[in-house]
Amino acid sequence: MTSRLPPPGPLPAGQHAGCDTSGMFLVHRIFRWLYRELPALVREVAPGDTARSAVVGRYAHLDFFALHMHHETEDLVLWDRLEARAPACALHVGQMRAQHAEVAVHLARIEPQLAPWVATADPRLRDAFAADVEALRDLLSAHLGQEEGDILPVAGEVMSQQEWDFMEEHTRATLMAHRKELGKDVMALQLGLLVASVPEAEREDWFRANVPAPVRVLYLLLLKRRYDHAMRELYPDRPVPAMV
Repeated sequence: MTSRLPPPGPLPAGQHAGCDTSGMFLVHRIFRWLYRELPALVREVAPGDTARSAVVGRYAHLDFFALHMHHETEDLVLWDRLEARAPACALHVGQMRAQHAEVAVHLARIEPQLAPWVATADPRLRDAFAADVEALRDLLSAHLGQEEGDILPVAGEVMSQQEWDFMEEHTRATLMAHRKELGKDVMALQLGLLVASVPEAEREDWFRANVPAPVRVLYLLLLKRRYDHAMRELYPDRPVPAMV
């Protein structure tokens, strides 16, 4: 169960300004990778190969769901608080809101194309779908870079760690609430992608420092196998492209 998020405005009593926003860089790295890879995976599907389009289509749906969820969580937690506590950041917050709206427009154009292409593996539908995903990829790349430069430093100064951590709690609760729709391996995918987003030389230390011991055990015993299976589905004939 997620904790209750106090309304925006001054810091809640007992909380202190200053939080670690470094995890957001990993999340952004995942989104850059997902939307870099998706157009190529779509274009590789042969005409009429509906078995393969179904595999790629399932993960495309997860990518779209994740982006909606990520932006909705930021909309819920970040913008009003930053405007209230750092008025000089209002221009950048306005740009973030506008970019989120633009991403939503792109998703609204892309998502209805998914089912017809999955059902037919029609090459004309495939190419139009992939081109629209590429346009979203380019928009998203610029947005993420600006957020990292203009928003995260301010959030790190004016938000409490409890407020920042609420975003992770909300994300986890949302995934659990939609687990039936998204598939039983969605939590394995979330954690597996996070692990993969950390440079290999730092991965073991990050895993121990950021993943609770019971979850580490569950990941090593079960979830990692599910994640590896998902990656083999996506990349059956070549190594999984590295994020870093």
